[in-house]
Amino acid sequence: MVPFSADTGLRVCVGVFFLSSFFLVSSYNATYAFDRPVSTAVLVCFLLGILLLAIGRFVPVGSRPSSPIGKRFSIPTDHFELSSRSSSPSPILGSQGPPPTSTRFWLKVGLFLWLLSLRVELFRRVTLHNECSPAGYAYAIPFLISLYDYWRHQKPRSRAGYSPLQPSQNLSSNVALSLCRRGLHNLTQSQFRGVFAAALISISGYAASSLLAGSQSTYICPIVLSGAARLRAMKVASVVIDTILLIVVAELCRNGTGNEVCRKKQTLVSIGAGLMLVAVIWIIIGHFVRNSRPEHSGQPFLEAKYSRSAFGQAILVIIFVLSSWQLLAHFGILGLSIFGGFVFVFFPALSTLLFEQMPFPYISQAHAAIPVIASSTGAILFLLSRILSDEESKPLYHTNIVLQILFFLIGGVGLAFAMTKHHFSHTHPIDLLIHKATLHYDNYLLQASASKSLTEAAQEYRKRYRQHPPPGFDKWFEYATNHSSVIIDEFDQIHENLLPFRAISPAEIRDMTHQLATNPFNDLGAISIRMGQVKVQEGTKPTHAWMIKGAAEMIEKFAQHLPDMDLVFNLNDEPRVAVPWEKMLLLKQAAWANEPLPREELLDRWSKDRHIGWAPVEPADQTNATLFTDGAWRGVFDPYVSAVCPPSSRVRTRRVWNRHDICLSCAAPHTMGQFPLDFNLATEICHQPDLAFLHGLLISPASFKVSQELIPVFSQSALTGFSDILFPSPWNYMDKIKYKPSKEHPDPEYSQKDNSLYWVGSTSEGYSRFNEWKGMPRQRFSHLINNNTHSQVSVLLPSGHGLYQYKIMGGSAPTTELGLRTDVHIADPITRCGDCDTQRDELGTRSWADFQAHWSHRFLFDLDGAGFSGRFLPFLQSHSLPLRTGLFRQWFDSRVISWLHFVPVDIRLHGLWSTLAYFAGVPNPNANDRDSKNSPMLMDPHSNEGWWIAEQGRKWSEIALRKEDMEIYFFRLLLEWGRLTDDQRDVLGYKS
Repeated sequence: MVPFSADTGLRVCVGVFFLSSFFLVSSYNATYAFDRPVSTAVLVCFLLGILLLAIGRFVPVGSRPSSPIGKRFSIPTDHFELSSRSSSPSPILGSQGPPPTSTRFWLKVGLFLWLLSLRVELFRRVTLHNECSPAGYAYAIPFLISLYDYWRHQKPRSRAGYSPLQPSQNLSSNVALSLCRRGLHNLTQSQFRGVFAAALISISGYAASSLLAGSQSTYICPIVLSGAARLRAMKVASVVIDTILLIVVAELCRNGTGNEVCRKKQTLVSIGAGLMLVAVIWIIIGHFVRNSRPEHSGQPFLEAKYSRSAFGQAILVIIFVLSSWQLLAHFGILGLSIFGGFVFVFFPALSTLLFEQMPFPYISQAHAAIPVIASSTGAILFLLSRILSDEESKPLYHTNIVLQILFFLIGGVGLAFAMTKHHFSHTHPIDLLIHKATLHYDNYLLQASASKSLTEAAQEYRKRYRQHPPPGFDKWFEYATNHSSVIIDEFDQIHENLLPFRAISPAEIRDMTHQLATNPFNDLGAISIRMGQVKVQEGTKPTHAWMIKGAAEMIEKFAQHLPDMDLVFNLNDEPRVAVPWEKMLLLKQAAWANEPLPREELLDRWSKDRHIGWAPVEPADQTNATLFTDGAWRGVFDPYVSAVCPPSSRVRTRRVWNRHDICLSCAAPHTMGQFPLDFNLATEICHQPDLAFLHGLLISPASFKVSQELIPVFSQSALTGFSDILFPSPWNYMDKIKYKPSKEHPDPEYSQKDNSLYWVGSTSEGYSRFNEWKGMPRQRFSHLINNNTHSQVSVLLPSGHGLYQYKIMGGSAPTTELGLRTDVHIADPITRCGDCDTQRDELGTRSWADFQAHWSHRFLFDLDGAGFSGRFLPFLQSHSLPLRTGLFRQWFDSRVISWLHFVPVDIRLHGLWSTLAYFAGVPNPNANDRDSKNSPMLMDPHSNEGWWIAEQGRKWSEIALRKEDMEIYFFRLLLEWGRLTDDQRDVLGYKS
């Protein structure tokens, strides 16, 4: 090995220690390594074991003269190697003891290996069930280490004497200065100086762990499974075991003095061999225990993201351990735990203060300052005590000074952010969002309905989409105007859906259509259009035949203007086409390369004999080959969903594995505090990696036959980035659920309705076998409302005149203390599950009610199922205020405006209570009769705003979301599709 000076070597080790610990903490919450905790632990143990065995052979067998302590002396070694000669620890950190007997040494080694194996199991369980795992316990380790250090090394030592000041004439200043000197002496030179410093680190850790109080995830920690109690016990056990492991390592590494035999080689070899043994044991155990979350169960064992991340984390851990090993003789186990504690406390706290400057989550100035001040003070106090006690070795003396200055400076930066954190909002965000929605609506109408004539509509089409309108555009315009369509120009959804198909030849599209329609495995139904007549494919799955018949009924209204073609429709709720981003980019680039022809060269009629190019779709079982892969009952986020996003997007570069707390950075791009800026933006997947465990489709879909090739499948809804062709849902067109108030169930005016939130629904969005239901929105919603006992919530409430502040309270406080009224239940029976009993015990159930009973409630909640929710349009038609969350996009989502036609709620549901409090109002908790209309209010209900949104949505549904609007949308979509499937499509277009 290449030698270098002792001074440089020690300083390099200090830098490597802090850098490796910094990179570990900065990557901790974004690593894929925790996807498989056992595999990651095995990899770390195995690689570290091999390296320690290799290093062990370079450690000298005989004892070496120990270096004198004190800053006035130098270490008597001429060079510094990785296996450096040991210097004696300082009195505060360790001392030379009698050489342990061989039996005691091997007992310690055995204890270390047994505890390490147990720690791997605790790591596995805590990682796989971290939704129930409380934060903060690990920060007790430095304090526990300091108690060991005091008992082992400090208690037997005599206390350094204190030299009082000489008396002076100014008695008051002499007393003050004397008190300061005595206090500094007690802090830096007493036997408890290590305990003081470590206590500050632990206190700062405890304070930092509660910085995000009130922003816990709605991911369920079931009461019936006693998860919280078990995980709390495991976290305590983990802290105790970690502390003992560090102490055992310190005891094993204590070197002899004088002629005593050095244990370093034996220690390295023993620990290295032991780590490899632990790795082998857990390789065997790993075959019999669960090693991944359900949402990651579909990943291959050597999946690239996990492998890179796990190996990277292993390298960081190895560097951290080796640098710690080199510094152990100089700083002792207490010093390293204080330094490590500082890094693992300060930088996450600084990150929270730096990036969460909005009023949400609420963090008081005092609360924000405690972890910054305490952690910096603890680290500086420890370093200062080494200098004042004359314990710092000469090579690290200047490094000590530099570290103190650095800790002071970054502590000042952190304190500045703590003091400038916003705690209040001068305007309620919903007021601002409603105002912006109004402006957005005005602009939308101007550009969506600008054309007043056929000529203007054709010109606007060419301007928008860089191509000519399809043949029959004049017939479509006539149909749209005759049916009073307010939307003439804005059909961007159709353009986005169909653009990539311009890169595929018409013949290939027709061939794929035939192949898709003639294999029953595909769960598709087909419609044939010939000479203006619509025919439904025979042999369609009976339970879903209504869907194809509904689509056919819609098409019949304008079929006479359509060319001959076959269409394939998705019979499942789940979307079907997930083309990877890289492949889709190539398709779009090829499509964009097509330049439109001059208008005079266009052909304004369909090709003759188009029907010849379409192979018959009957019988429906002609084909055995399929273009789909079955991904049901396992996680689909990584292999399919995230693949539709750019490689640089967050969903493809980081993993959010912490299910205990909300990923605030995931929600930040589309929210203002707790409130979504826009529903469509909130459904964008690419910036939200935590969605992997927050939606049933992504966790464990009941059905998911998906293709990663661009294929022509028409679906009622899809996730953002999917390539299904969206068409108006037959569910709504056929009135499967209808807004039909009656005398028994009237729809009173908004002000006359019950001031409560209402939802009753089934567990239909995914299949749960191994408690996957804990992350599904419908179960999370019911649990948040009725059974949220473990988590705190944040509610935005008035705090002084014209100010609003997030108040942190218990999970049940919104209903018990704020008086917010809800009627939310899972409908009986619970379905799509192998763990139905657990869900029933945790959530409870209620029998179904008449759908028309919704109208008696002022606030109606709408959630996704396995696909889109069919309730949303009836909700819009009522006088009630719809609150909507979900991920699925439908044909109309570009024409309904968030905060104008409905109220969006983030799928994490953390803003639900604040939204409900705004519209429903909050009685004063101190009022005697909170149910009285004259009761004083903590927050007045924004009834005018709620009524206005409800009525705007109702009016808009009557003019832009009618059955006629569905027909107009579908008509234009099929004209575009007719051109795409025509062999002369490059010359087809409307001329005028």
